Amino acid sequence: MPRLGVLGWPVAHSRSPAIHNAALAALGMDSWRYQRLPVPPALFAQTTRALAGSGFVGANVTIPHKQAALALATRASEAAQAIGAANTLTFCDDGTIAAENTDAPGLIAALGRVLDSPAHLRALVLGAGGSARAVVWALREAGADVAVWNRTPERAQALARDLGVRAVGRAEPADLLVNCTSVGLEDSGLEPSASEHRALNQLGLGFDQIGEYSYVVDLVYRHRSTPLLAAARAHGASTVDGLEVLVAQGALSFALWTGRQAPLQVMRDAAYSEDQAI
Repeated sequence: MPRLGVLGWPVAHSRSPAIHNAALAALGMDSWRYQRLPVPPALFAQTTRALAGSGFVGANVTIPHKQAALALATRASEAAQAIGAANTLTFCDDGTIAAENTDAPGLIAALGRVLDSPAHLRALVLGAGGSARAVVWALREAGADVAVWNRTPERAQALARDLGVRAVGRAEPADLLVNCTSVGLEDSGLEPSASEHRALNQLGLGFDQIGEYSYVVDLVYRHRSTPLLAAARAHGASTVDGLEVLVAQGALSFALWTGRQAPLQVMRDAAYSEDQAI
């Protein structure tokens, strides 16, 4: 049985199994199965290298393993190398591991639901991890003027140096705001947010500041709106939630592993049906 999965710590919240298993079923690929793979950082390399021997064809990679995934891979795409992180691993017949980053094109595809292009827009990216690296690179390549903020300034500065953008000491006004942190993610043990006020403060923002952004993307997804997206919608901003980005990048990973065009609407329906079922 060909197997696929998502590596993360924690990973219980991931909707990727619902999304990919729906796609496999829609295409009649009944012998394939996609599953969660909870792996702590200390065991990431050992576990990942053993997956091919257990029938795995590929795996998505989420928090906190995206940079480790790139380091582990035998080879990587130019995009993954430039970004410095990978979210998609393919286990090849010759025993090698290929790394790709579908987060970057997935973000641009998801943004297409609310704007034609981020070119020439001012963009503020919150966070400095693997997802933030992909978002910064994608927006820079698309022609946006990108700034990055992180609660640990040194991490923002390092990312900015690596990718040729600006690091800022506080959240500043922009056309587009993208949250790449885990703030607002429920039941994960990562960033418990007791209230909208606390969650926005964790992002270096206040409610009134959200009105300074015309477009807001939150990579976090959960069974109700995140505090950031709730505030953005209250101000009339156009928003993109994390499920839309997850589906877009997942469709690209699916095509890489299977050689089949992903049934995008089937995957989207599965993502939101799972959301409503919680």
